Parts: sequence; structure tokens; C-alpha cells
Amino acid sequence: MNTHQADDGGTHHPDPQQPAVGVGPWPGARPVGDHWDPELLAEGDTRNVVDEYRYWNHEAIVADLDAKRHNFHVAIENWQHDLNIGSVVRCANAFLAKEVHIIGRRRWNRRGAMVTDRYQHVRHHPSVEEFVQWAQAEGLAVIGIDNFPDSVPLETYDLPRDCVLVFGQEGPGLTDEVHTAAQATLSIAQFGSTRSINASAAAAIAMHAWIRRHVFGQHI
Repeated sequence: MNTHQADDGGTHHPDPQQPAVGVGPWPGARPVGDHWDPELLAEGDTRNVVDEYRYWNHEAIVADLDAKRHNFHVAIENWQHDLNIGSVVRCANAFLAKEVHIIGRRRWNRRGAMVTDRYQHVRHHPSVEEFVQWAQAEGLAVIGIDNFPDSVPLETYDLPRDCVLVFGQEGPGLTDEVHTAAQATLSIAQFGSTRSINASAAAAIAMHAWIRRHVFGQHI
């Protein structure tokens, strides 16, 4: 699995400092279809995309993803410019979340996203109140992920299909406002000496729990 090559969206000008990744120019007669990118066909495709999307233009990839997105959303609070947000967006893209929601500060560090934010819908909510109102209007259960005294184990909780998984700032965790608004707050079982795990790691675990339940039908 490639873990270092970034996708510049068009990738018509690969970084000479990075090793070659991807495929060269299309061999033989050019395929016909609106989803093909003429420049990528001619010059090769070194983007960090799965083979299915090689040589596709950006708009066609997003449209195809939109037709297959899952029912869960992901939200993360961003009151202190959390550096984990990029990694959360990257995981959301990998698990094909419907949308990622940034609560608080609009600006966030995109480096960790590895340009997956070009393929993942990201929405901003300036306050918890506005976010909760949006979730209620969409009929989504707000599910917090954090270690509170009243948290229940993620491993034994039956995640609803239509939900938004909410993660707090690295360090402080979820705010009291989200904790109060959440239908449930879930904790992730840990067995070592530390009392918490990285926010982006927690997000990946929670998203995969939804995938196991609603894609693979693994009931609790």
C-alpha cells in the first residue's frame, strides 16, 4: 500500500523528489468516454488513486464516489486548530463517508489529508448548536466518541445506519455541548498504559466499526 505519495488532483506535474508511482501513458488506442482525462492518458497518471480510477478526470471520480457513499457522516471539533483533522478526512475518504463536518474554526491543516479532501465533501459549522440543528434536520443520530464516565463500549453498541460520528479536539476531547447533544457517547476499549488514543486513530476505528456493521452485516 502506498502511504507517502500525494495526489495533486490533476497530477500533470509529478514531484521530481518523489519516486514514480502509478502508470505511464495509455498504451494503444485511446479509450472513448467523458470520464477520461486526455492529459492523463497522454502523460500518465501518478495520482494516489485506486486502479479503478486511473486516467479518470477529477469530476468523474467524485461523481462516481457520490453514487456509492455510505450513510454515515464524520464530524470533528476544531477549536484549537487540530492537526488531526487532515488524517480524519483521509480516513473518511477511505471508508467513503457521506461528508466530513468541521465544527468551530473553518481553517484546518490539510497536509494530513494527502489531498483526499478533493474527493471528500467537507462542510463547516461555526458552532455546536448549528451543527446539532443540521444533524436533527437531516435525521441523523449524533454519536460522540470519547471516554466519559457514561460512555458505553463501541465494541458492543449497535451503531445506527444514519448517523454522524463526532470526535473531539486532541487533548480536551469532546465539548460538554456535544456530549449533551449526543444520542450516545462511545468509548474504545484499550488495554495498555495510556488513557487515550490519538483522535485520528479513534476516528478510523469508529468508522470501521460502522463498515463492519452496515457493509459486512456483522451484528453485535
